[in-house]
Amino acid sequence: MTKNVGGFDKIFRIILGLAVGAWGIYAQNWWGLLAIIPLGTALMGFCPIWTLIKVNTAKE
Repeated sequence: MTKNVGGFDKIFRIILGLAVGAWGIYAQNWWGLLAIIPLGTALMGFCPIWTLIKVNTAKE
């Protein structure tokens, strides 16, 4: 897995993940579990969708 998630993209994914997770806790429903996706891709630095559409936001 080559890292393809860069600086701004990583920060955006972390903020989005935290917001979705907080909303899930506030609303008390399971949709907050979707926060795992942006948080996981940000922490790993790899996004499979970026690979499919050949996007790389990480600095080489």
